Amino acid sequence: MGTRRTLTLWKRQVLVFFVFLGLSRVSTGSLHYSVEEETEIGSFVANLARDLGLGVVELSSREARVVSDDNKKHLHLNLMTGDMLLSERLDREELCDSIQPCVLPFQVVLENPLQFYQAELHVTDINDHSPTFLDKEISIKIPESATIGSTFLIENAQDLDIGSNSLHKYSISPNSHFYIKINDSGNGKIYPELVLDRALDHEEESELRLTLTALDGGSPPRSGTISIFIKVLDINDNAPEFAQSFYEVQVPEDMPIGSSIIAISAKDLDLGNYGIISYSFLHAPESIRKTFNINPTSGEVNLRSLLDFEVIQSYSVNIQATDGGGLSAKCTLSVKVLDINDNAPEVTISSIAKTIPENASETLVALFSVRDQDSGDNGRILCSVQDDLPFILKPTFKNFFTLLSEKALDRESRAEYNITITATDLGTPRLTTQHTITVQVSDVNDNAPAFTQTFYTLFVQENNSPALHIGTISATDSDSGSNARIIYSLLPAHDPQLALDSLISINADNGQLFALRALDYEALQTFEFRVGATDQGSPALSSQALVRVLVLDANDNAPFVLYPLQNASAPCTELLPRAAEPGYLVSKVVAVDSDSGQNSWLSFQLLKATEPGLFSVWAHNGEVRTSRLLSERDAPKHRLLLLVKDNGDPPRSASVTLHVLLVDGFSQPYLPLPEVVRDSVPDEDALTLYLVIALVSVSLLFLMSLLLFVGVRLCRRARAASLGGCSVPEGHFPGHLVDVSGAETLSQNYQYEVCLMGGTGTNEFKFLKPVIPSLQLHEASSNMQENENFRNSLGFNFQ
Repeated sequence: MGTRRTLTLWKRQVLVFFVFLGLSRVSTGSLHYSVEEETEIGSFVANLARDLGLGVVELSSREARVVSDDNKKHLHLNLMTGDMLLSERLDREELCDSIQPCVLPFQVVLENPLQFYQAELHVTDINDHSPTFLDKEISIKIPESATIGSTFLIENAQDLDIGSNSLHKYSISPNSHFYIKINDSGNGKIYPELVLDRALDHEEESELRLTLTALDGGSPPRSGTISIFIKVLDINDNAPEFAQSFYEVQVPEDMPIGSSIIAISAKDLDLGNYGIISYSFLHAPESIRKTFNINPTSGEVNLRSLLDFEVIQSYSVNIQATDGGGLSAKCTLSVKVLDINDNAPEVTISSIAKTIPENASETLVALFSVRDQDSGDNGRILCSVQDDLPFILKPTFKNFFTLLSEKALDRESRAEYNITITATDLGTPRLTTQHTITVQVSDVNDNAPAFTQTFYTLFVQENNSPALHIGTISATDSDSGSNARIIYSLLPAHDPQLALDSLISINADNGQLFALRALDYEALQTFEFRVGATDQGSPALSSQALVRVLVLDANDNAPFVLYPLQNASAPCTELLPRAAEPGYLVSKVVAVDSDSGQNSWLSFQLLKATEPGLFSVWAHNGEVRTSRLLSERDAPKHRLLLLVKDNGDPPRSASVTLHVLLVDGFSQPYLPLPEVVRDSVPDEDALTLYLVIALVSVSLLFLMSLLLFVGVRLCRRARAASLGGCSVPEGHFPGHLVDVSGAETLSQNYQYEVCLMGGTGTNEFKFLKPVIPSLQLHEASSNMQENENFRNSLGFNFQ
């Protein structure tokens, strides 16, 4: 018996020597990296292979991986390149709240041989939060006897950012009574105070409204505002007084919601309304308001939400007591959260060998870590495994353990071991967590990998982010050990035009498929490829599966307006006769959308018009029509702003501007002739005779006008040259006339001279007037107002 004990002790000493000899290669150095919060998923953090001094091939062969302390996968290690990438978008405020710097510790684990590296990821702040006020309005009561220089406490703003991006300064809207004074608390926070600059007079002005603005120090700065309502009161000469200036209370973290924590009281020597005191939190952040509330009448502080010692250990809040006259006092309440043993130990497996060769002894089975979020004895942990199993635990460094086989195993006697790791804390009562590891004894490779499906269909939304995980293929192998370890790979595509290497990558260890670049539905709707699964036996066996990727359309294309064109040098102008009936088609907006499905369904909407109610647009075909009859009071020019919107989620839109010109001085062969009301014309034949006589008279008058035209034209040209006015270029005479004789709204045939403004370079009418003065004088008494309206209606601007 003595010899056997000596031999066993010698074996254990040799085992401890080899274990510590293997662990001597664990690096104690620390790697430090930094990344801004809200950085895109898949962004590059560092090249881990270069930092560790390893080659990419060695990094992959040693199965390197990243293990986080909080069991969350913030980082992803690409074994093909050695790059460490972000696997999720980090929010500094969510991870660290106001703690600075924000550090996420993690470990880099290498195997064969086992090696560890400690590392830290610093998450830096960006200015992604604006200052906000928790209340909608600040209400202050100030007696009119308040002296100049009196200060009044007001609510401060909250900014989740830190450092230079946090709250920087306050400002107040211009007024003649108050200004803002900023106090620095010494802990990096500033609080505003309202200072009286000019005496108040209740009879002169009983109420004031000001706007308080909070600015942060970001670039560009963000701001938030709140309204301050000031009520000027009569004299109140006694302020409330607290029994203590500082209150401290200890509360266990398992106290139920609604429990009373403490009752704060103050007294006021005034009588009546001036002696009535109301209690409220002062400068309390949102975390305080979510956790506690205070009775404004009794001053009792109650628990509003559950406490958690592991999140926040203590709270400090200022409480303000305000009497009916607006005078106030404050005190400080400190709440200490007491820890109870409410968190069981956590066991995190970092590395595990699922199979062990049956002829190997003292083999590393698993690497795991334990932690307990409680403190003191509640957070101290003891670890153990079953005594009847040939496995032992060895501590490595802080909270990390290795599970080793104690001797060579015999698969023929036992092919599987279920090892239970038990972690127990030292709190009262003690809490225990168990984690079971199953270890298989390896055999020969006689089974090929089998995919769970022979055909996979994956869906991915177009415009995806690079390195997006689009699906996972999975295969199983009924063998054990290295014979069951499967390596996934992409097989060469049968289509030579399909650049598969630029579209898809696969994680060789877990079969996760990633889209390497953003896909475009309009360019590629679907593609297929084959994947392979190969085990690590000797000889290796493999199998294949077909994967089809369907690209889903996203609403990434806004409608494009084909007509009217919006990039022309001159705007599109549609002519609308004044005699148009309701429903008259003015124009039609034509647009297309390169998306598909409901993302390409277009609707039209009239956003703005010069004359509301005159025009309408059909929502489904873009036709712009008149909604009513036109009147003489309608403006001659109209500008319509239309919106073309698709049916995507969210919808995308485009706007189009349409100019409409009302005219009544040109021939309108496309308009339907108005129906003649037979009953309103007593003698149609007599009316026709009168029209023929008028037409003959006008024709004779026109012939006489031609005889006088040359003389009148020459006189005008000479007078214009002498006065430096409108210059008429030499050339063919009729080129300077605008014939409006075909308009149905004019009672006679007129010709008007178009005179362009000299030196402007624009086609803008300066004036329009009849070229036959004798005709104007002859009909001045009857047509003066009509000619004036006609000149105004034709005095539009061609641009």
